[in-house]
Amino acid sequence: MSRAHVSAALAAALMLGSVNAGATSPPPASPQRTLGYIHKAWGMLTRSMTDCKSLGDSKVNHRPVMYLPADLPMPKALAAVQQRCNVDVRRLPQPIQQLGDFQPTRLKQQGLLYLPHPYVVPGGKFNEMYGWDSYFIMLGLLADQHVDMARGMVENFLFEVRHYGAVLNANRSYYLTRSQPPFLGEMVREVLATPQAFASKVAADRWLAQAYPLLVKDYSTWTRKAHRAGDTGLARYYGYGGQQPVIEMDHHVDYLTGVIKFLIRHPGMDQGYLLKATQHPDAAERAHLAKVSCDVSLTDTCAKAWYRGYRLSARFYEGDRAMRESGFDTTFRFGPYSGSAADIAPVGLNSLLYRYALDLSAFAKRLDKPQQAARWQQAADARKAAINRYLWQPAQGQFTDYNFVTGKASHYAFITTFYPLWAGLASKAQAEAVRDELPLFERAGGLQTSTHDTGAQWDAPFGWAPTNWLAVAGLERYGYIDDAKRVAGKFNATIDRSLAHDGTIREKYNMATGNADVTITAGYTDNVIGFGWTNAVYLKMRQVMQGKVVDTITP
Repeated sequence: MSRAHVSAALAAALMLGSVNAGATSPPPASPQRTLGYIHKAWGMLTRSMTDCKSLGDSKVNHRPVMYLPADLPMPKALAAVQQRCNVDVRRLPQPIQQLGDFQPTRLKQQGLLYLPHPYVVPGGKFNEMYGWDSYFIMLGLLADQHVDMARGMVENFLFEVRHYGAVLNANRSYYLTRSQPPFLGEMVREVLATPQAFASKVAADRWLAQAYPLLVKDYSTWTRKAHRAGDTGLARYYGYGGQQPVIEMDHHVDYLTGVIKFLIRHPGMDQGYLLKATQHPDAAERAHLAKVSCDVSLTDTCAKAWYRGYRLSARFYEGDRAMRESGFDTTFRFGPYSGSAADIAPVGLNSLLYRYALDLSAFAKRLDKPQQAARWQQAADARKAAINRYLWQPAQGQFTDYNFVTGKASHYAFITTFYPLWAGLASKAQAEAVRDELPLFERAGGLQTSTHDTGAQWDAPFGWAPTNWLAVAGLERYGYIDDAKRVAGKFNATIDRSLAHDGTIREKYNMATGNADVTITAGYTDNVIGFGWTNAVYLKMRQVMQGKVVDTITP
């Protein structure tokens, strides 16, 4: 998920008691001060379709456009929004059943996709509701007693599945070709487990009955042929936008040329990503590039993605799209700049899908659909067997990704090795082995994402709230309470110290130093403030530190 700079207004609103310019030292770290920031931040990060300031997009420079589903009647609240907010409300040209049905390149202008309920954004200039961010944000909202907002965000995702084909990377038209890590089953489970979310069990069951077929549809996104990791029985990330640079990168040609520059400097790391080509190809070369690279006549981004005689291959663009669907943009875990992401069956994704199938089985039982419940349990069991066959590496004591094209397991130690613990699919022996690998990741400030310092934001020494949370929850589930509390304490202390230093909470931190000193040299360099999932995970880590059970599912 590419990140934009934070607006001055948001920064000013959220910097609660930041350090004075003349101060010789920051105030002491204070959990109460952090909690005060978080309580106020939810309101500042809330967006809706009827709020004018929520409709802009920092990634485009034209008048805001909002798209309605082709088959949705005009909501009454939007009638006055067009003039009041100077937004152009249009309809998508056709109904959408699944990802890839509609190519956003057909639209003359990109825009916001309508959602019926308010939602919380990650931070910064974001005005859209993101896929996997929202799961963690929802956990924080529930922990902070914002139950209606949490339920509304789940209903927004169900709306996306119904009208846009699946849970999207975010509700922008240029995201109609890809999803993000699948957490919707867990979101529904969390809402159902919250007594305040419904007036009665009858009301909750009625809501679930409406949600269930949409959950089944969303899950099916990951079992389509294009999302299958060969014949392994596992899934991969995949974007349906073809072999072009992603649309939202129109203003980020420097990212693509940066990849080319890196590969020129490190020829041994090129995995078929570079192609020799001219800067201004003739007609014959343009036709060739459209097959082996990208179509230079289609977008300026493709045309300008050239440096010293080289362009990027179609293979790289396919991997780049897959990497963006994974949410880990960017890491070198899937090759340099994750250019081979489409060749990988990832531990994280398949652990999430195992859990999704279990959720669907539980929902089917609750709705008195025993045959469907049994089929979902069988799907979970089959995925677990495939995970154990291809992703468990006993010699390393880790779950690792698998390249189904080369038939080789990855040796890139990554924090997603803890996902099977969170999902409850690891055996006790596997969980113990993974727990013993904690020193690979644990640092002064919490858990770093990998053991590789590549300069990318999803690699060492950087750490993020979502992966720290899933690791801590997994450790707790298997009875490693002291480890879970220790890591939770380290992570929250990092947030407290950093807030005391500059008055903000950010999207990522330096786990080696335990602060927000983050210098990125490969890919996106911002460290946005806000920040939705960090705020949420801070609240969940407090629950762990206080000895509360964070999840009722047992392995």
